[in-house]
Amino acid sequence: MVTRINIGPVHPSTHGVLRLVVDLDGDTIVNVEPHIGLTHRGVEKLMENRMYMQNLPYMEKEDYVASTAYGDAYISAVESAMGIEVKERAQYVRVVLLELQRIASHLLWLGTMLNDLGQFFTLFMWTFKDRDIILRLLEEQAGGRMFYVNMRPGGLIKELPPGFEEETLQVMNYMEKRVAFYENYLEKNEVFIERTKGVGVMSAQQAIEYGVTGPVLRGSGVDYDVRSNKPYYVYKELGFRPQVLSGGDCFARYKVRMLEMKESIRLVRTALKKMPEGDAIGMPIKLILPAAKNRIVSVSRETPRGELFIYMVADPQKPYRISLRTPSFINLSALNALAKGSRLADLFAILGSLDLVIPDVDR
Repeated sequence: MVTRINIGPVHPSTHGVLRLVVDLDGDTIVNVEPHIGLTHRGVEKLMENRMYMQNLPYMEKEDYVASTAYGDAYISAVESAMGIEVKERAQYVRVVLLELQRIASHLLWLGTMLNDLGQFFTLFMWTFKDRDIILRLLEEQAGGRMFYVNMRPGGLIKELPPGFEEETLQVMNYMEKRVAFYENYLEKNEVFIERTKGVGVMSAQQAIEYGVTGPVLRGSGVDYDVRSNKPYYVYKELGFRPQVLSGGDCFARYKVRMLEMKESIRLVRTALKKMPEGDAIGMPIKLILPAAKNRIVSVSRETPRGELFIYMVADPQKPYRISLRTPSFINLSALNALAKGSRLADLFAILGSLDLVIPDVDR
């Protein structure tokens, strides 16, 4: 006999206003049907009715855990449309800020996923404490704590503050030890291993068919990362290495993100070491930008959750059309395939391993 239950729309493990309709045969999942749209704001249409630089706050709220990444992707689309080159120093600074944001995002994901498993509340508090250290660095550069709106065509709103490089290097030394601590603790913990290994398995072929991106894709053994496959800024010069594992389960997706934090630490250190002289200041805010040199542009960026793709038709004053392919929306589409045949308790480990941000689903 199949029983149907509701999880959400307000449930601590759905990380936002998400409703899951779950069919169960005893304790075994037969089907999971996500119901979305409960936080839909019509962002794309809003952005088509506002001038270019008025749209940055909308983009940053698409993924409030990685607002720097979304602001950067949007400004990159504007730069492509207007034919504006990013200053060399600004490229290094953007990489530093983006990788700091990636570490902060992965720390939040790690803490919330562990909390969803019901056994690791102390680690949840520790990851948030460590994340706060990264957020303070980002706040020093931009002035905001959660939303930064610090990207400008050609560069950033302002330079790195005095002492930022030294402070960041100290933080990276600390984070390197903390990531190693979390790995050592969790990978020797029988409960964590039992709840993640062999759970929610997705093959490489399935991952490609569903079009998932980011750590979810690379955790299934597919070597695709925008930073290496379509290099931008100075990732190629910094010797970026994508992190790929072939397990395809919750544990593999966990491990990819842990390895990514280590790679982000290395990238930040290398970028600060190689950063050239000059300035990273972009254009002052102008609501009306010069006429577009390229009317149709497309931009891909590797955000903490996966590939963000922006398609924009540019007019002189505002986007004529803008369309977003966001990673959370695509990754959520694979939930049913991952959860079928699993136990109900495993659903929250699987959902957590996808690292969804619901406003990134509902546009």
